[in-house]
Amino acid sequence: MRPTLHVITGPTAVGKTGFALDYAEARGAEIVSCDASLVYRGMDVGTAKPTRQEQARVPHHLIDLSPVDRPFDIVAYDRAAREAVEEIRERGREVVVTGGSGFYLKSFFEPVIDAVEVPPAVREEVAAIDSGGGLPALLERLREASPEGFGRLDTLNPRRVQRALERCLASGRSLPDLQSEFAKRPKPYPDWDKRLMLLEREPAELKARVLRRAEAMLEAGLVEEVERLRHAGIERNPGAASAIGYREVLAHLRGQLAEGDLLSAIVTDTLRLVKKQRTWFRTQLPRPDERRNLSVLSA
Repeated sequence: MRPTLHVITGPTAVGKTGFALDYAEARGAEIVSCDASLVYRGMDVGTAKPTRQEQARVPHHLIDLSPVDRPFDIVAYDRAAREAVEEIRERGREVVVTGGSGFYLKSFFEPVIDAVEVPPAVREEVAAIDSGGGLPALLERLREASPEGFGRLDTLNPRRVQRALERCLASGRSLPDLQSEFAKRPKPYPDWDKRLMLLEREPAELKARVLRRAEAMLEAGLVEEVERLRHAGIERNPGAASAIGYREVLAHLRGQLAEGDLLSAIVTDTLRLVKKQRTWFRTQLPRPDERRNLSVLSA
């Protein structure tokens, strides 16, 4: 029989950790984390990282892989995930993938990286353009590098534009040409069946859970955690420093956000993320094999 990848996702604060633990434990499975912030050591409180007790219940993978000052991108994640999945398979155990990070999730269903290798010098050049002129400067340079157009690129997303420019400069090819080649890449995990489960809650309940989660993080020492991570270099890693909870506390520590406004800022930004996640699940992932309304299950 073909092995199955059990992929469990849902918006922030829906209850993925607890549900995935029970689901994996019942099947003798191991968990592969699909969260872009859990890969960083020291980002514990603000990510609601599974506790030592929870990780003792079910083996977890792809947690605490990288120091917080060193970016960990989709290329590194894709490689590490494939290795973890195969290791679990060799032990004869099932695989449960859980998390809510869009591209990391998509990497189990569709190709998300191309074959273009970007030299450090090109990354530095593009970073300098970004620092000097932001998104308008990046787009202007991309028009020069790709006169045939931008294809399906989201030109309002600075990070996507930056990555597109890096690939055009590194390869010497236009963006539509690179996109066309990328569309022909094979799907990942061809020897596996995939089962996608989407967890949901009623809107009012999820909003209340977001508030309780933010309150609990602040009470558990999120500000103190971010102060430690500043010394460890989190501000040198844009991906980690922009994670919800961390960016708001960093703004507070820089004097840009009053302490009394921290909670509301984290809640507001988390709810924006929830809305964005729901759109991503609907438009970028396959139709779920199953939906679980946790509000109904816990009623």
